[in-house]
Parts: sequence; C-alpha cells; structure tokens
Amino acid sequence: MEDLWLTNQQSYLKIKAQGDTNMPQRMLPLVNSEFYHVFNRGIENRTVFENEDYYLRAIQALDYYRHDSPPIKLSRLTELSVGRYLEVMEFLEKENSFLVDILSYCLMPNHFHFLLRQKKDNGIAIFLANFQNSYTRYFNTKNKRRGPIFLTQFKAKLIKSENQLFHVSRYIHLNPYSAKIVTTLDELEKYPWSSFKEYTERKVKGICEKEAVLSNFKTGERYKKFVFDNADYQRTLQEIKRLLY
Repeated sequence: MEDLWLTNQQSYLKIKAQGDTNMPQRMLPLVNSEFYHVFNRGIENRTVFENEDYYLRAIQALDYYRHDSPPIKLSRLTELSVGRYLEVMEFLEKENSFLVDILSYCLMPNHFHFLLRQKKDNGIAIFLANFQNSYTRYFNTKNKRRGPIFLTQFKAKLIKSENQLFHVSRYIHLNPYSAKIVTTLDELEKYPWSSFKEYTERKVKGICEKEAVLSNFKTGERYKKFVFDNADYQRTLQEIKRLLY
C-alpha cells in the first residue's frame, strides 16, 4: 500500500505544480469551502451512460475519486480481489481527506449534474479530471473506441446563498422527471442514478454529505415534499425551453 500511495502522491504534486493537460481548465479559480453546481454532457449530446453497468461504474468513480490522492487507478483497483479492494477503500476512509464533498448528484443518459463543495485547492478540477478520464477509459474499452466522450470544459456555477443551495439540490434531483426519463413522481423517487434516495431513505448508505441541505428540513419526507412540490413547474419550464431553442 505504501509504495502505491507514494507513487500517486508524487503524481498529484506534479499536477498541482504544473497542471495536468487532461484536467479541465478554467478562467476563474474555484474557491475552497464554496458550493458549486457542476455539470457536463457528452460530445454532440451523445449518450454516455448506456445501461446499468455504465451507471454503476460512474457512481463507483464518483465515490473513489472524491478522495484526495487515491493510491491507484480505479481500473486497477477493480481488478484486485474483493478483500484487497475493501482494504484500499477502508484506508481512504480512515485518511478522511477529500478533494470535494458531494452534496447531490444525478446521472442522465447524456449528461451529469453534481452539487459540490471544494475542500482542497483545485479540488473540483482534479476530481472532474479524474472522474471523466477514468470513466472515458472504461467507456472506450467497452466500446472499442478512442477519444473524449465529454465536452472539454465543464461548467460550474457558484452557489451564492443558502436558499439557492436548496433549490439547486432540488433541480438536480428533479432532472429525470423534467426530462421525462421517468414519467411519475413514484418513479422519480426510485430513480437509481441520483442521490435522491440518500435524502429520503435513512437506511440508504451513500456517498453524499447531506447535512448542508437537510439542515433546513426536519425529515427526509419534508425534503421529498419540497422536491415534489416543484416537479410539474420545473417540467413545464423544461418543455418551454425545448420549444424556444
């Protein structure tokens, strides 16, 4: 473990000192401890999450690369025995060092939305680079292709108020319903490729830091009502947007 960790630490320090050519570049720096709505989509709006296997791998990458300096690539980690895999993950949990906190996420067939809090300098950029590069390698291997699948520059919107934080979390969780990937609110609640169930079902163990959002709601049921109450309005806005553009 020590040699793998040291090798990755050296690579991480090189990235911080020189910049990674595969890391999404930004004109303005993202600030530690601030919240951001981060999103990106497939090139030419192509489908990037094709079936359950792809979604599961993406969520696995989210969980792994939120950690600061994971010791090996996820592709190598998944080739290890279950015992060794768990050992690496337990090691990272004990380190308790993260590039970002993930507050909410939603994976859609051709794009993704994340609500993130940056924990380390360049944390969001490093996290997005690691996530997108890792998932792209997986996608390309499965499909026997080469080249990028995501747009080069991800978008990040600063969250400027607590109220905006709540509404962006709701917007992210409503995406499958707004886009008619699911047709009912019951189906939205069961949508497996977002963090919504982490918010509404206490028994669900996930990857999100929910306190910043749920602190405004006494129960998961109240948060669910907050989301559902805006569902039809958000879907209508989405339909209007499609007509206009």
